[in-house]
Amino acid sequence: MTTYENPTAEGGRTRTHTWRPRPEPTPEILGMSGLDVLTAALKGTLPAASMMSTLGFCLTDAGEGFAVFEGDPGDHLLNPMGTVHGGFLATLLDSALGSAVMTRLPAGTAYTTVQLGVHMIRPVLADTPTLRCEGTALHVGRTTATAEARVVGTLDGKLYAHGTTTCAILRTT
Repeated sequence: MTTYENPTAEGGRTRTHTWRPRPEPTPEILGMSGLDVLTAALKGTLPAASMMSTLGFCLTDAGEGFAVFEGDPGDHLLNPMGTVHGGFLATLLDSALGSAVMTRLPAGTAYTTVQLGVHMIRPVLADTPTLRCEGTALHVGRTTATAEARVVGTLDGKLYAHGTTTCAILRTT
């Protein structure tokens, strides 16, 4: 039998996050391009992806062929070695990479990540200031797309990680 430490015991912390549920796919939403969907999320007329509130990052900008996310590391993201878990950086990269591809997709088209390459350059600590991840679509074709992204510190400008993706393009209409 495995026992786990009670996180609410003396000295423990709690973290609460909220999100808006994804709306049902109406004809209006289905008629939006990928860039239209991300722009609506930035304006708050469509909800942001719930993963962002879970890990503590947000979409800050999007345009034709690019998307930018920013995230705040913290001690809720630590791995057993005391550094921020690599999954945080991988998720930040995957979000920027996929969203950069999404900005170039017409209505009735979706994508899914089929390959994610992540290179972590330096450790992220609980007190590392806000990180910025900008993804750029390199190729968006009929069946596949590729993109690249970099995670840099907003205060120090240092490179923390970079990555690439290959996405499958899925025609839904």
